Amino acid sequence: MKSKLLALQYYPKIAVVLVAALLIRLLSLALYPLMDTTEARYGEMARLMSETGNWLTPQFDYGVPFWGKPPLQNWLSASFIELFSNNEFFLRLPHFLVGLVVLLLVVKLAKTFAINGFKVATMLTTTVAFYVCMGTVMTDMGLLLGLTLAFVSFYLAWQGQYLWGYMGFIGLAIGLMAKGPVAIAIFGIATFLWLLWTLGPIKMWAQLWLRIPLFTGLLLLLALTMPWYVMAEQATPGFIQYFIVGEHWSRFVDSGWKGDLYGSAHDEVRGTIWIYFVAACVPWSLFIPRGLYRLYQKANVLIEQKARQETGHEASQATEEYQQKGFDDFTKFLLCWMAAPLILFTFAGNILPAYVLPATPALALLIAYAWRNQQISQFVMISSSIPLLLITALVVLNSGVSKEKSDKWLLNQRVFDLPVYYWFKQPFSSRYYSEGKAVVVNDEEQLQQLNLRPYYIVVSKQQLKEQDVLESCLLESETRKKVLMLCGEH
Repeated sequence: MKSKLLALQYYPKIAVVLVAALLIRLLSLALYPLMDTTEARYGEMARLMSETGNWLTPQFDYGVPFWGKPPLQNWLSASFIELFSNNEFFLRLPHFLVGLVVLLLVVKLAKTFAINGFKVATMLTTTVAFYVCMGTVMTDMGLLLGLTLAFVSFYLAWQGQYLWGYMGFIGLAIGLMAKGPVAIAIFGIATFLWLLWTLGPIKMWAQLWLRIPLFTGLLLLLALTMPWYVMAEQATPGFIQYFIVGEHWSRFVDSGWKGDLYGSAHDEVRGTIWIYFVAACVPWSLFIPRGLYRLYQKANVLIEQKARQETGHEASQATEEYQQKGFDDFTKFLLCWMAAPLILFTFAGNILPAYVLPATPALALLIAYAWRNQQISQFVMISSSIPLLLITALVVLNSGVSKEKSDKWLLNQRVFDLPVYYWFKQPFSSRYYSEGKAVVVNDEEQLQQLNLRPYYIVVSKQQLKEQDVLESCLLESETRKKVLMLCGEH
């Protein structure tokens, strides 16, 4: 009776927080420009896909194939350009919708263990990494969808719902089309560790064959992914070599990898991914120690009660189980799921905070499971803090900070009727907001020849002082570091 009364008072408030957080994130999609480098790069690639009609090979620039990632992200954003319009909101909207599907999958698994759906969905939504990424143009949300579907389906199939095993392979196919073999690696690490932990190295293989459609599921996975990989290699030979060997081996083992075609490798201290996890998954990552303690206590109390109820040989067996067991199988599964991406990237130097994203559903489930039948103190206030932080960030961005991270305001759509050039260096946002018209000039003789006709040029304020040829140009707009000049006959 007491728990029902608590639910009537507690869960409606959580539902309000969840809906408000999602609405705030949805509305925010149109309130700030595409940021360099990640969002602007993938936004421009989606725009190129829509403009050129080349849906097979993502393009880094006109006629330049992008071999860094599979095309799922570009398919999503380019489809919304075709269906609606080319702007920040519709580029980001499919990633927001993917986030909603992830929430539904997590709620599905939560209900299997009598975990309130509003609670776990609110926890996941208000985890910083998830909240930010669900409205960001990047490849990570596609990977998250694929892995979440794979993990949820695997556990449901393991519990006897055999057909969910096929959905798991579909999830892996989504991961392969979103970010590549890293999806298989993360899923494999998690499930192998869990099976080894719960069943041992011998028994787990027999159970795996009985509960998961391994052979037919693998055929389904290959049927969904191999055609694109084969056609992509045929269209641009060298893709497989760069993507598999370069992106999934050289980038992983060599923090200073020189073969990166699309930027510079990130050189971080090994193990930094764990720090990223704690920071990127606040506030709920801070609840992990207390949550694990609660789950450990609950599991052992149940076995101790069983030991007291049994007699004779059964009692000694139950007591032995009590001495050996620390967590129940579901807690172990969530721990392995959460730790898998962190284990994988522990030994990598080329990492970003977004790499912890696959761990966030397991984190939310773990904390919600630990407080399954109890209220978390100040839950509404804690979960409300993340949407409020987003609102604060939007205010700061629109006060002028975004001008330094995106060239939207510098270009301001006034360049579409004239050529626009960048002196030496061109950010990705310039390509998107000039609709592909912005190009780089890095030769002074070429710069002098441009004066034969009107044009726009973007230079740094330091470069402006050094170029006499730009003295006759008119200032059109400026940021703290750069200026847009109108030059030539005018």
